Amino acid sequence: MIRRRQGGRRQNLETAELNITAFMNLMVILVPFLLITAVFSRLAILELNLPGPSTEPADPQDQLFQLEVIVRSDRIEVGDRNQGLLGIYPIGDDGEYDFQALSDKLVELKDRYSEKTDASILLESEIAYDTLVQVMDRVRIAERIEDDAIVRRDLFPDISIGDAPIDGGA
Repeated sequence: MIRRRQGGRRQNLETAELNITAFMNLMVILVPFLLITAVFSRLAILELNLPGPSTEPADPQDQLFQLEVIVRSDRIEVGDRNQGLLGIYPIGDDGEYDFQALSDKLVELKDRYSEKTDASILLESEIAYDTLVQVMDRVRIAERIEDDAIVRRDLFPDISIGDAPIDGGA
């Protein structure tokens, strides 16, 4: 029922009902779709092992070799936490890290310690994220070309990340 006011405008006295059927249909389709795609997006994430407090005594076999890759602003150091440095790879003349030499050393270490799957990557505070990703890729997988095909080999897929110790030599 419409009636005129004094100002000449009309006023609707009946309230309209909201029809939310179309919105509910959209939600019925959208919610399962979002839940399904959330599972696929998780597959692309690399899971890292963060060091935590441990009260259990360490296995003496694990104390033998603990791989550490330390990324500094001017070099990459590969070492054993218990024995010390095993290799130092300085930045080349082009200003890039020597990732190929790092890969060769990691393959050599994997041949020597074939059962070892964990490694720690320690970074100085000013290291670029792209450098971290490249080092992680080299620590996890070694690639070589064989018969016109790329052959991948797992090296140390269980990666922990932390802060590099303060450099005493610089």
